[in-house]
Amino acid sequence: MAAAFVAYAATSTTWETSSSSELLKGRLQSLSLTAEGGLQPGPAQHWNRGLNQPVLWKMAPAPDGGVYAATGHGGEVFHIDRSGNAKLIWTADQPEVFALCVDGKGRLFAGTSPNGSVYRIENGKASEVAKLGVKYIWALAAARDGSIYAGTGDQGKIYRIDPSGKASVYFETGQSNVTAVAIGSGGQLYAGSEPNGLLYRITDARHGTVVYDSSLPEIHAMAIRADGTVFAAALGGSLSSRTKTPVVSTTGTGSTVVATTPTVISVSEAKENGEDGVPEQTGDVKPKGAPKSAVTSTITPITTSSPQFVDVSGAEKSAIYDIHPNGMVETLRTSKEDNVYDLILDGDKLLFSTDIRGRIFSITENRKQVMLAETGDSDANQLLKTAAGVWVGLSNPATVVLLGSSTAAKPSYESPVHDTTTLARWGQLQWEATGPGVTFSTRTGNSARPDETWSSWSAPIRDEAHAGIQSPRGRYVQWRAEWSPGSTSELQSVVVPYLPQNTPPVVRSVSVTSIPSSKASKSSSSSGSTSSPYIVTVTDSADSSPASTSSTGTQTLTQQSPMQVQITWQADDPDGDKLNYSLYFRGDGERDWKLLREGVSENTLTLDPDVFADGKYYFRVLASDRPSNDMRYAQQAEFVSTPVIIDNTPPTVAAEAPVHKGNAVDVTISANDATSPLRKCEYSVDAGPWQPVEAADGVTDSQREQFHLHLENLKPGEHVIVVRVYDSAGNAGLAKVVSEQ
Repeated sequence: MAAAFVAYAATSTTWETSSSSELLKGRLQSLSLTAEGGLQPGPAQHWNRGLNQPVLWKMAPAPDGGVYAATGHGGEVFHIDRSGNAKLIWTADQPEVFALCVDGKGRLFAGTSPNGSVYRIENGKASEVAKLGVKYIWALAAARDGSIYAGTGDQGKIYRIDPSGKASVYFETGQSNVTAVAIGSGGQLYAGSEPNGLLYRITDARHGTVVYDSSLPEIHAMAIRADGTVFAAALGGSLSSRTKTPVVSTTGTGSTVVATTPTVISVSEAKENGEDGVPEQTGDVKPKGAPKSAVTSTITPITTSSPQFVDVSGAEKSAIYDIHPNGMVETLRTSKEDNVYDLILDGDKLLFSTDIRGRIFSITENRKQVMLAETGDSDANQLLKTAAGVWVGLSNPATVVLLGSSTAAKPSYESPVHDTTTLARWGQLQWEATGPGVTFSTRTGNSARPDETWSSWSAPIRDEAHAGIQSPRGRYVQWRAEWSPGSTSELQSVVVPYLPQNTPPVVRSVSVTSIPSSKASKSSSSSGSTSSPYIVTVTDSADSSPASTSSTGTQTLTQQSPMQVQITWQADDPDGDKLNYSLYFRGDGERDWKLLREGVSENTLTLDPDVFADGKYYFRVLASDRPSNDMRYAQQAEFVSTPVIIDNTPPTVAAEAPVHKGNAVDVTISANDATSPLRKCEYSVDAGPWQPVEAADGVTDSQREQFHLHLENLKPGEHVIVVRVYDSAGNAGLAKVVSEQ
């Protein structure tokens, strides 16, 4: 039973999950997160269709209610119907199809890169409409008159392709890339650029104005309301190191290609008048819709090593702007955590997609932000609204998801893992919800990531009257919530109470030293002396004149600095508990510890050394975390010092009668200390400078030593010889010899 006992900190604590920021750290399945921070069933995910391609760049609506999807790095375009059936309708002769649009007649147009051609795709066949002579076509938009506008790079030009296929430069931005184009309700053309993040309104050929100058480098997506309000998403604040050496697939063009978050890529250009696919030069392509990385591609599919991201500390990654028709600009959202890749309008709501778990958010007219859904573990590059629902295009790998208007059948939420820092005992699970239908379970473990060593999910917890957490004790804990079919309950907060195991304190060292007495220090200060080791005490006298040799007063020389014993120790507690201490001592050869002090809150104790007789002692410090813990769970630790020699008695020093030999004198001195070894011997003649002398055996190191002093060339007359011997504790014993020469 004693072996099974586990001490726990007396103060129970809780892990509460209630705020939006905390809830977003978990995993949401078919759930929405309200602006107030509540979880509730979200839109149903009708299906999730993979396209067996690494990247999805762009989507466009198909006349039958489905969508078209353009992919990279194999340059393939797919049609996906409302049931989720995907069909390859065209493979370009270039590796990237960054841009798609559908005109008023339902015809699909695609822009290829890096050799910059626009194709019209009908009935599974593609015809080249215009070769623009640019490296990259980033965006396409179809106008009401049947013309197509193309945003290009790397010279930042916008081209207009008329219905006959004639292409001409429509507007030059002076930027490197035109990354987005859109047409307003009045027929005006809007364009976003990079690297200065400028948003343009272009009224006719070669005439345009800057609507907004963003602090971020790229205007990435736009959505335009009928009243002329422009919503724009800007990107910036994240850098990447480019991967220079690709790994070329050796399994042929039909192999599965998987890339990791490609945005900045290098693609080889085919010779304009040569064979298709023959590389001529390499340019840097910055496709829209995924975080920045690096990849090298020709028409042959490739795989790439994982990109290395370098976040610019404190910089914004993305922002969404609301640009009113009167020119006023309102920043709806900024983020240092995620990138916003696309914007669409859904009635009075603005929807946007991000690169964290394919999250889709909405912003209402009253500026409240709601997370509608998590659609996957990868980047949500594209959004499209049709009668079937909201289509989401994901990358890494390329996937299309359809979100419907109905509520999901089996929503669930998996919390992040919580670290209690030590083994913990669990209490009663607590939660707040607007209605019934939410079931909870928990699991625990001792590794930071749930694995096979963790416990299984516990039996369901349905009501707070029987909500005791049955998972085993552990350092880490996680909870899961599941909604029953038809439940519309909003989960607002969950609290996991627990009692952490109480970790004992640690005493790391004990030190015993001698220090000058505080009383002596005060006396020294009041006397005005700071350097002399002695003070002079004079008997009371009414005469303030200096003392003379004829004075009858007595002068006494007194040591200035009587010493004290100071015991100091270092201790801490892993749990941060408040500690108190008890101090004990025991003499060498003694059996029992004697209590010096108890309940000490400081880490120092100063004592008069006279309370200890000379000898060898041990000091013991006992630290307890009782001030912060229940008596049942309090822990303690101790530390015993190394042997401490306390020696307050100076050595006894005896000098034999001097032996004269001509003008030389020999003196034999014997010194003995009962406790400490001797360390130094020195002498002074007629109050002159101290001169060292070593023991007769050559080393002054024992408790008993003999010293031979030989003095030559003394002047005739009487001389006073003083010998001073120190022990290792610093005590000095003296002897005086008077020599008649």
